[in-house]
Amino acid sequence: MVDPQQSPHSPKGTVRLLRILPLGVLVLAVGAFFASGLHRSLSFETFIQYEAWLQEHVAAHRLAMLGLFGVVYVAGVTLSLPVSALLTTIGGYLFGWVLGGLAASVAATLGATGLFLIARTSLGESLLQKAGGRIQALAAGFRKQAFFYLLSLRLIPAVPFWLTNLAAAFFGMPARTFVLATQLGILPVSFAFAFAGSGLDEALSRHEALLAACRAAGRSDCVDAFDPRTLMTPELLIALAILGVLALAPVALKHWRRRDSGHG
Repeated sequence: MVDPQQSPHSPKGTVRLLRILPLGVLVLAVGAFFASGLHRSLSFETFIQYEAWLQEHVAAHRLAMLGLFGVVYVAGVTLSLPVSALLTTIGGYLFGWVLGGLAASVAATLGATGLFLIARTSLGESLLQKAGGRIQALAAGFRKQAFFYLLSLRLIPAVPFWLTNLAAAFFGMPARTFVLATQLGILPVSFAFAFAGSGLDEALSRHEALLAACRAAGRSDCVDAFDPRTLMTPELLIALAILGVLALAPVALKHWRRRDSGHG
């Protein structure tokens, strides 16, 4: 016998359908995006192909192109596409590292918040309720230091951006804490990639010169594709790692104080 409360036509069933609807739309959008083959155009080579066109339109319609950049960025993050570093680098190149980095950080926060809210509303609360006591205890501990944990994960771009968003939703992090820690944490990373992008002209010229020299030497292992990740110097990555460790300092300090008081 079917429980009336479980029927999709019941009030409770309707609420449940409405809660999972955003997630269903998101999954369909991601599937359609990859099925259409558009993901293959999300590359640095595509940017180089349209670089002159983009520069021309930014010069003529700077504000509109900045808005378009933000919309594309928000959509990419919400769909969990691995394009944040590429788009931030392009933003720094097209709009300068200050404006490009600021626009990228705001767009990244908006996109991450959208995915966070969709995941938390659709699955996060129900999954956490069904999880075992150990997972729930872990979630409770995470929430106590949620701001510093998330800030550290944002400052160290080692964990996939989308995975951090989903983990925060699953553990029931407050939305306000999520937004604040994401915005503060993503800001220096965005400025770092945008700053690297602002020097793209010189880097591309250097790459072309090295490629020409390689071909002139008759070598067969010359690499045509320019990798934008080479713009991130070891010094810059070390600085970001230090920032991430510093973000965890309050958590470690609190742990040590608690341990010392326990031995006292």
